Amino acid sequence: MTEQSAASTPVRVVVWGENRHEKVEPHVAEIYPNGMHETIREGIEENLGASATVTTATLDDPEHGLTEEVLAATDVLVWWGHAAHDEVSDEVVERVHSHVLAGMGLLVLHSGHWSKIFGKLMGTSCTLRWRSEADREIVWTVDPTHPISRGIPHPFIIPQQEMYGEFFDIPAPDELVFLSTFSGGEVFRSGCTFKRGFGKIFFFSPGDQDFPVYHHSDVRRVIANGVEWARTVRPERAVPVLLRYETEDFYTGRDYTGAMNNSEKVE
Repeated sequence: MTEQSAASTPVRVVVWGENRHEKVEPHVAEIYPNGMHETIREGIEENLGASATVTTATLDDPEHGLTEEVLAATDVLVWWGHAAHDEVSDEVVERVHSHVLAGMGLLVLHSGHWSKIFGKLMGTSCTLRWRSEADREIVWTVDPTHPISRGIPHPFIIPQQEMYGEFFDIPAPDELVFLSTFSGGEVFRSGCTFKRGFGKIFFFSPGDQDFPVYHHSDVRRVIANGVEWARTVRPERAVPVLLRYETEDFYTGRDYTGAMNNSEKVE
């Protein structure tokens, strides 16, 4: 797919939600009666319109709704999880990981920082400090030229939110787009981008089951911008591989099976 053809083709998005709090906690169900994943989906559709096709999947779906066929037809996966990270199948995590390396975009929201897939991609503990006491969060744009910050007020305010604070144990981001401050004086890198293989990753922390954050117009706009940014345009989706190239042959690589398995002597 070329950039020109991609511009005329809707980005294919799957919003994945754990969907546990909404089922067992009445106050969460009141805020998100159809589930957080549906509210997030509505925000993407509201901002991107016909330029996106958005579906949802949940933890309790067969294979968590993330079969090989689904992921192969997904440009960007949006992930929200919190209470049941351990219930996510390692097989599905490996599948998602491979697709990210091959070029699928990934948005990890809020407590998804402790999901298996984010930890695997980051290679760190992804721990942080937190407090859930209805703090005010002010989200500051630190990269106003980044596509994800397009159309976002500087700053914007979330009246009630769970506090996330530093130290946030992640690798140094490729780009820091947003920085948040909280009522208690804490600061947090709340909007970060990474690249792994051919895939683009955006972590965005605002959003909690106890507060109506995913109804906030600016939060919804950021997520939609992130979806557009995370789409990778490539002729085909494939994980980067190690290939051997002959001298002066710049285009035709050959499979490399290891130093002890090649027919050529390796010095």
